[in-house]
Amino acid sequence: MRERFEMVAKTFQGLEDVLAEELKSIGAVKVELGRRMVSFEGDLEVMYKANLCCRTALRILKPIYKFIATDPDSLYEMVKEYDWTQVLSVNKTFSIDTVVYSDEFTHSRFVTYRVKDAIVDFFKDRFGEDKRPGVRLQDADVMINVHIAGDRVTLSLDSSGESLHKRGYRVAQTEAPINEVLAAGIILKSGWRGECPLVDPMCGSGTFLVEAALIANNINPGVFRSGFAFENWNDFDSELFDRLYNDDSQERVFEHKIYGADISPKAIAIAEKNVKGAGMAKYVDLQIKPISQWTVAPEAGVIITNPPYGERISADDMDGLYECIGEKLKHVFKGYKAWIIGYKEEYFHKIGLAASSKTPMLNGSLECELREYVIFEGDYKNFRKEGGKLKDAQKKEDKNTVPRRLSDKQWKSQAREKGMGGKDGRARESRNLLEEKYRPKTRRFDKTSPRRKAEDFENPLAMRRNEHALKSIMGKAPSLQAPEGKMMRSRGWKKADSEDKNKDEK
Repeated sequence: MRERFEMVAKTFQGLEDVLAEELKSIGAVKVELGRRMVSFEGDLEVMYKANLCCRTALRILKPIYKFIATDPDSLYEMVKEYDWTQVLSVNKTFSIDTVVYSDEFTHSRFVTYRVKDAIVDFFKDRFGEDKRPGVRLQDADVMINVHIAGDRVTLSLDSSGESLHKRGYRVAQTEAPINEVLAAGIILKSGWRGECPLVDPMCGSGTFLVEAALIANNINPGVFRSGFAFENWNDFDSELFDRLYNDDSQERVFEHKIYGADISPKAIAIAEKNVKGAGMAKYVDLQIKPISQWTVAPEAGVIITNPPYGERISADDMDGLYECIGEKLKHVFKGYKAWIIGYKEEYFHKIGLAASSKTPMLNGSLECELREYVIFEGDYKNFRKEGGKLKDAQKKEDKNTVPRRLSDKQWKSQAREKGMGGKDGRARESRNLLEEKYRPKTRRFDKTSPRRKAEDFENPLAMRRNEHALKSIMGKAPSLQAPEGKMMRSRGWKKADSEDKNKDEK
């Protein structure tokens, strides 16, 4: 039985619950939700699977050392006490990523320098002045994550390397593509798993389309990656990883279609390249078509889309665009459920439909909301008579936590306990409840509030592991024809390349 250890999976705000379910499905135990992270336990196999299979994880960290430090000197001394030969050697390179929430340590860069000095001095003291591992900002052999909260310090190994949102299938991108992890998380939150068609009428570079196709076929997103950081670790089990990487037993057949459209010919050309780069061409139908030209919808399904916010991407008439979205939902996409992520309340209002759920989410540095709309035939009264509902089961559970109306006897009993008896006390309690319930939520749609620093969501091309399979699609004009053969298995491409080379030489 393999040793079990603690791990942390990083994600975006609003996706913690989805990530937790993904981790449980691959065998993780002691799964606990945090803020933009999920902690869990598992062995090497679970760690490899978390990197290969989890669509909503950004990084998988393995904590190796925890301690208390109150100043830079104590930080240096504690880091130097750790036996770094367990994870590093003098002929390897390392990098440090630091996150600080502390009054004692106010500059993350200074923390990085002190941790780096402590690790280097550890090796110098033991092996000689010129014997030390190298420091590399990118593509280091070992990536160390430093997390400081107050005086609590946690050092972790980053098992992922590049952020896991960099799948490797993206060949090109439009101006503001949605992050792959966020796109996959929205699809999973919608409950869609490929049992009906999916439509994105403003698809941009096609991120929703590709992620939906991978989900529908249950293809692991990690198979496109060129590598993971844990492959450079001392305890890397290549036999175990190859077995997990080539295991396609959980894949399934997708019997519907995914439809994408956009007003921009350039965006559709880019989406076509990305869909083809992922080997998902036969599942996706692409068209150059503005939202205003949708007159007929495919069989009842799901809409998931990310319309312009008026920030980095805008339309000539933003109000008109969102009014058109609402009109098409009501008159064309009857019987659908629509999931729309947006930024400004005034644009959501233009849709003219009541959302059945609202979930706060970060899209880059923008504090957005994901809203669900249930589009039904006829009027709302008949919809309810037929057993329809707008609120989901989670909303029903939430009602139990909302202040409910009390009987006079119940209210008087509670008022006596709180010292709020009498007419004035009752009015004061009622006013407090109303203020708490309807107090505006700050920041989410406040354009004047300071924004968080934007993260790097650019995704340069990363070659798939099966480079031999890539030759079947490289160097050709974009096409939605399905590539021949299986494209994602067989790590024996090196042998195939060698045979091709011998033929060329002959």
